[in-house]
Amino acid sequence: MIRQLLAQCENSRREVPRATRRSAVAAILRQRRGAEAEVLLIRRAERTGDPWSGQMAFPGGHAQPEDADLHATVLRETREEVGIDLDRNGELIGRLDDLPVTAWGKPTGMVITPHVFALRGEPEFSIGDEVAELLWGPLGEMARGGVDAVKEYCLEGVRVELPAYDVDGRIVWGLTYAMLRNLFAKLAGGVR
Repeated sequence: MIRQLLAQCENSRREVPRATRRSAVAAILRQRRGAEAEVLLIRRAERTGDPWSGQMAFPGGHAQPEDADLHATVLRETREEVGIDLDRNGELIGRLDDLPVTAWGKPTGMVITPHVFALRGEPEFSIGDEVAELLWGPLGEMARGGVDAVKEYCLEGVRVELPAYDVDGRIVWGLTYAMLRNLFAKLAGGVR
């Protein structure tokens, strides 16, 4: 069902053609018998100077010159970060809108292209040094508002409350939250 809905939305996907840097991430979905679909989330390792240090995210990262395209980037980065070969253990079922990246409220010149994969089987994960942990988030609960939360954030001395999800005590906000909202809009038949 998710595969069909994403295929219908492919022509409405928004691309940002010009960017100084490109990144790609993998929203990896799994469906277990008798349960709702889940999405793989990682908690990034704590690293000095990394604006997304310790945050919840999808596996992925920056395009490298040796990557043929962003699909190659997401395959390489996913293998490095969580040890999964998506060519063998996944199926690309669609892409979401490109997302211009901001850090600390300022544009970075980078654009992320989220790729949505259906996981095949139950492959074994191997966490790389850029990842502190991984967990599965409940897509249905997130889409229905069952795990809605608020992330307090201080931006240039001003405290703001940002929309988020609370997945097993981990707060999913910012770029990953925006990508999930885009996924849910496409699955609901909307284009955002």
